[in-house]
Amino acid sequence: QVQLVESGGGLVQAGGSLRLSCVASGSIFSLIVMGWYRQAPGKQRELVATITRGGSTNYSDSVKGRFTISRDNAKNTVNLQMNSLKPEDTAVYYCNALTRGGLEFWGQGTQVTVSS
Repeated sequence: QVQLVESGGGLVQAGGSLRLSCVASGSIFSLIVMGWYRQAPGKQRELVATITRGGSTNYSDSVKGRFTISRDNAKNTVNLQMNSLKPEDTAVYYCNALTRGGLEFWGQGTQVTVSS
């Protein structure tokens, strides 16, 4: 089992920045990919960014150039630096982890609200 705890959400004006963090605990040795997803009201959950244990990253087109995902394997943490935020970035952001065995885990979510 893996437990994921997010922090760092909040309210920010358009153009501002926020940094999300996710700390993993439990069977962390088996984690191969960690990432962030988001779900806006009335919409499906969507990929924001992922990062492998080796540091390879993947971003959705909507956040490329504005968001940066990073990972600290020693601290079992994945971070999402969000710059140039837009109102359409408003959503609940979820931390996600995928194990070598194919199991998937989710955090409880953290609200990000961007005002115009």
